[in-house]
Amino acid sequence: MTLHAFLQHLAFGAGLAVISALLVRLMIACPILDHPDHRKAHSRPTPKGGGVGIVCAFVLGMLVLYRVAGFARMADDRFIGVILAAVAIGVVALLDDMRDFRFIVKLAAQGLAALVAVASGLVVDRLAIPWLGVVELGPLGTLATLFWIVACTNAVNFMDGLDGLVGGTVLVVCLGLGLVAVWQGAWFIYAACLILGAGVLGFLPFNLHPARIFMGDVGSQFLGFVLAVLGVAAAGLDAAQVSFLLVPLLLFALLFDTGFTLLRRAWMGERVSAPHRTHLYQMAQRSGLSVRAVAALHWGFAAFHGALALLFLRLTPDLKPLVILPPLAVQLAWLAYVAARVRRAGLSWKAA
Repeated sequence: MTLHAFLQHLAFGAGLAVISALLVRLMIACPILDHPDHRKAHSRPTPKGGGVGIVCAFVLGMLVLYRVAGFARMADDRFIGVILAAVAIGVVALLDDMRDFRFIVKLAAQGLAALVAVASGLVVDRLAIPWLGVVELGPLGTLATLFWIVACTNAVNFMDGLDGLVGGTVLVVCLGLGLVAVWQGAWFIYAACLILGAGVLGFLPFNLHPARIFMGDVGSQFLGFVLAVLGVAAAGLDAAQVSFLLVPLLLFALLFDTGFTLLRRAWMGERVSAPHRTHLYQMAQRSGLSVRAVAALHWGFAAFHGALALLFLRLTPDLKPLVILPPLAVQLAWLAYVAARVRRAGLSWKAA
């Protein structure tokens, strides 16, 4: 990439960030209010729906990319599929912010959007497994792709409960994945990261603690969905499609917290879809860590995972899946630390 091209891309991203920020300001002026209750961290009614800026900036950026940037084009059906699915998840999530749909309705909408992406050809159909080599997934590849998209969408959505945590994390993830994409010459992924990161950058200053606005489901579901789709697109970076692991690696802290919380709640006999404040990040904040500290820790986790993603590219296919072990060790240490703080503070892991 030439310096001139880089400056053009930077200017394009800055323009999208300004558009995102203006729309966020509009959502603050004409708010959808999120009222506090015992399951939420904020103490006063706060506007939500700031993710509208992220969604609109991304869709506009992708449309421009489709029209003028041949260097970052995928096959037309995949490109259009990504745009249509992103619009669909954004619209349904905004309606959810306004009307508060039941979880089953949200899940159905996410599943339909995932089907649009898969129908456009975004499927992981083979994977390299340590000591077994490349395994053809066949029909299981489609099911696994659908599961991944829906799971990632919900993981990011569930983690959006503290000011700046998800927005800052996703911004770091976009930077990390964008660097990997440039290194590998994956220009569609690079451009999508630039556009998505620009949208988040326009929103994030309004969401830092104390937040003036929350991104809402329209932001968190959208971000989870788009990152999941980019994870599937990243599978094409190598013949064994093991590069699919790049996005799960970058998002590992969010995925670990969500997975641990769902399993723990199921083990304790709780309804896993019910609202609660017992995610690890929430328990850390309730035990006395500041909102800024918890958010900054998760930004740090994402930066660490970004460094591992760059190392990932240098490993052989057999060793690449093992790159998940260092972040797993870090998250287990984080779990132990939070559990110790919860015990000292006399908090219960049970949902109120």
